[in-house]
Amino acid sequence: MRPQLSIGVYLNSPALPQSLEQILASHERYAMTVVESTQDFFQLIQQHKQQLDCLILQDSSELPAIIEWLHSQATLLPAILVESEPHTTRPPDFTFLYHTGEVWATLADLEQVDNLIANAIEGFLNLSPSCQIPRETAPPDPTRDLTTQNFLMLQQRRLTEKLHERLGYLGVYYKRNPQAYLRNLPPQEQHELIEALRLEYRAIILSYFTDETALNHRIDNFVNAAFFADVSVAQIVEIHMELMDEFAKQLKLEGRNEEVLLDYRLTLIDTIAHLCEMYRRSIPRES
Repeated sequence: MRPQLSIGVYLNSPALPQSLEQILASHERYAMTVVESTQDFFQLIQQHKQQLDCLILQDSSELPAIIEWLHSQATLLPAILVESEPHTTRPPDFTFLYHTGEVWATLADLEQVDNLIANAIEGFLNLSPSCQIPRETAPPDPTRDLTTQNFLMLQQRRLTEKLHERLGYLGVYYKRNPQAYLRNLPPQEQHELIEALRLEYRAIILSYFTDETALNHRIDNFVNAAFFADVSVAQIVEIHMELMDEFAKQLKLEGRNEEVLLDYRLTLIDTIAHLCEMYRRSIPRES
């Protein structure tokens, strides 16, 4: 059987989840999980965010806090936001609440929830890794921003593969948006992306020869970010060499031998090998 799409639902009106469940029950391709409180919703996200394919949330007084929590968890997912009444939460100059790929709907629109889910997934797959995310209270945090970008790209890849499998396609394809390529971003966003990659690569180097069990996952996240931004191997090498120069100066100030840095050529080789494998697997297989 082809995989079902997993839908997470939190609607405040008691009758809505039941009626929505009846609508989705007519479509075998969906598996719906309904929660009845914000705490249950937070628990659902914490335990299953890597498996969820779309969220359906009701526009209420709780929604801004829920969205802010999702942002704090570096979690972006396809989303349908259901208005109980026109513009319950949205101010007159409103553009988006969660991310630019979100889909807004009325209660009457839920009769066509199949189309809403398709639109929400399409909007999500077209999100740029550097897409704008509203954060009115949280201070800037480059590490969190990179974590959000990595989660977004991993979810886009997973969802693309799942859709291809559902539609009967052969092979593994990676959906990349040319608008998100490093060379196509505005100068400020280019700088921010390179700096975020540099910080993550620095963390990889500092933990490379330790027993950190999450190291491979960290390298995978770094490579995913580089791949979807179409960052070249030459740019990865440049980041590596800049960091080696930085560390060499620090070692010299401390009166220590710089030759230890030669061992970190392994880090570069490992990272480039991962990136090359991503590019190799992105080539569609011949059927």
